Amino acid sequence: MKSGRVLIVEDDPDSQYVYGLFLEHRGFEVISAGTGEEGIRLAREENPDVVLMDISIPTMDGWTATRILKGDPATRSIPIIAITAHAFPEDREKAQEVECDGFLTKPCDPKDVLAEILRVLDR
Repeated sequence: MKSGRVLIVEDDPDSQYVYGLFLEHRGFEVISAGTGEEGIRLAREENPDVVLMDISIPTMDGWTATRILKGDPATRSIPIIAITAHAFPEDREKAQEVECDGFLTKPCDPKDVLAEILRVLDR
């Protein structure tokens, strides 16, 4: 039985691989995107249970992609967890401003990513 579907929006292939493999071994189906635009498209097409959103991604940053997804009635209810190397208080404030449901600072242990996913999915 699958635990749910996770969309990982991350431009670093190593991070995509590590988080994806870890989550797949925990029963999640994983979809990956390398840009903000691709993440928005896949969120709309695949309707994941949760999105892991890197903030520093090419062409459209994760803040903008999150704002677009949270502004769209079709994707508004999908929990989005920001993952960023920026750990300043203003980054946490920005995450709240764009309506992120969770916030993790890189580097993230995959176990912490899983715990945050389970928290936002209320499991």
